[in-house]
Amino acid sequence: MPDYTLIDRPAMLCPALAGERRIGLDTEFMREKTFFAELCLVQIAVDDSLYCVDPLAGDRTADPSLEQFWDCAMQATWVAHSARQDIEVIYQSADRMPLKLFDTQIAASLTGLATQLGYAALVQELFGIEIAKTHTRADWSRRPLSDAVLQYAAEDVQYLLPAQDLLLERLEQLGRRNWAEEDSARLLDTSLYDIDPKLAVSRLKGARNLRGRRRAAAARLAVWRETEALRRNRPRQWIVKDAVLIELAKTLPTELATLKEFDGLAEGLIRRAGMDILGAISSSDGDDTNYQPPSRPQEADKALLKVLQREVAECAADLGLAAETLAAKRDLTAIVLDGNGSSKVLEGWRHAVIGERLESLIQASG
Repeated sequence: MPDYTLIDRPAMLCPALAGERRIGLDTEFMREKTFFAELCLVQIAVDDSLYCVDPLAGDRTADPSLEQFWDCAMQATWVAHSARQDIEVIYQSADRMPLKLFDTQIAASLTGLATQLGYAALVQELFGIEIAKTHTRADWSRRPLSDAVLQYAAEDVQYLLPAQDLLLERLEQLGRRNWAEEDSARLLDTSLYDIDPKLAVSRLKGARNLRGRRRAAAARLAVWRETEALRRNRPRQWIVKDAVLIELAKTLPTELATLKEFDGLAEGLIRRAGMDILGAISSSDGDDTNYQPPSRPQEADKALLKVLQREVAECAADLGLAAETLAAKRDLTAIVLDGNGSSKVLEGWRHAVIGERLESLIQASG
């Protein structure tokens, strides 16, 4: 198992980070009881040293140590595996973004390995080393963390920098280094992690099947729940479950007494927020335009989608890539249904490799 140093005053790591052009990084967090994930541990790899930084140690409201640590860490390129959640948790808890990111999962996929290759599988593939996954369900908020748990956490960054070295070598040979850099940089777009309650209905299961005023009511109820979950920092389903919101949108109650008939609406919630719930429903009266469900493919769309998928599959095979790495079905669907010019398939390196061909096929089909 790896040797590591536990850092309970995060700023103490700044001297070790000074001048480093890259650091391996991973995080451990808990989000079962909160809307926003609670950052519980940050693992850092620098050259031959491994560190476990405890962001929960000390007085987090008065101690500037954690803020100083982030100031130091942001100067280096972060090397991380499947980094989106790590970036999200750090951005939402520290309001920081690194200057550069190298995602080893993205890089691996661009060398021809599986699209969603896990860290343990990558280490096995590159180095023939098996990593034990014995503490995947650990309570990372509990203190003190055991030595075994901390060793497990440290191992999650132990091979990141060597993996980057090997993957960069392969990418250079293939002429794809800029592909990996471009795709990694996409994860630093803050709009991926900003919460907009107005978009909450897109996550409400069953909303797309509603029409007219009921559809509008579902959208406004979803906004209310999202706002409440944000304010209380509680999971959405803890506020009101999806099925209950859909039932409210279907039946359109107008009286507080009626709300008591709904399973899943606690009396305390009705007392505290019943009028807000009714207000969300009543404000949707005559409004059937504030939520438009995603377009559904028609037969012609489905036929075109298959043509595009075949083209992507052939191109990916020629490149030795998984088709999903080149263009996911959801990206192609967005292009077909919405003419989505912001799709990553029509931007950057993908546009030159496959996007222009797809645009020609779409124009020919019209």
